[in-house]
Formats: sequence, structure tokens, C-alpha cells
Amino acid sequence: MMLNNTWLKLALAVIVEIFATTMLVTSDGFTYLLPGLLAIAGYGVCYYLLTYVTRSLHLGVAYAIWSGAGIVAVNMIGMWFFDTPVNSIRSAGM
Repeated sequence: MMLNNTWLKLALAVIVEIFATTMLVTSDGFTYLLPGLLAIAGYGVCYYLLTYVTRSLHLGVAYAIWSGAGIVAVNMIGMWFFDTPVNSIRSAGM
């Protein structure tokens, strides 16, 4: 039961990190207050969740899943909503 709760918290940490990174982009270098504050709050929440995840999963496993899922999702959001060009370097990085 504890492990299922861990995976749920990890998934939530990934979703919140994706949201925070998207808000970071829309804050335009913190020139827009609300998206900037949401980015800061989002990163705080996702790291808070990660502290609980690392109680049950090894740090390397948790961080690899968290960062890998976030990288792919943020790149997809960038391509779909912010017209980020797709190139071979970005594809190889993902």
C-alpha cells in the first residue's frame, strides 16, 4: 500500500513540475507576477512531494523518472503551445 502511495506522489510531483515550468515560461522572465508566483509555488510543492517519494524509492530512481517525464512533457508543451521548433538535438536529448 505504501508503494502505491509513493507512485501517486511521484506522478503528482511530475504534473506539478510540468505546470511550474510552463508558468516559468509564461512569466516571461518574471515580468508577469502571477505566472512567476505560480512557478515558485509549483516548484516548492513538487520538491516537497519528492521528499516523501524518496522515503520509499531510491533517489536515483525517483529523480530519473521525475526529470525524464518532465523533460519529455515540457518539450511537447513547448512544441504544441509555444511554437518551439523540433530539431535533431532536442529529439536526441529526449
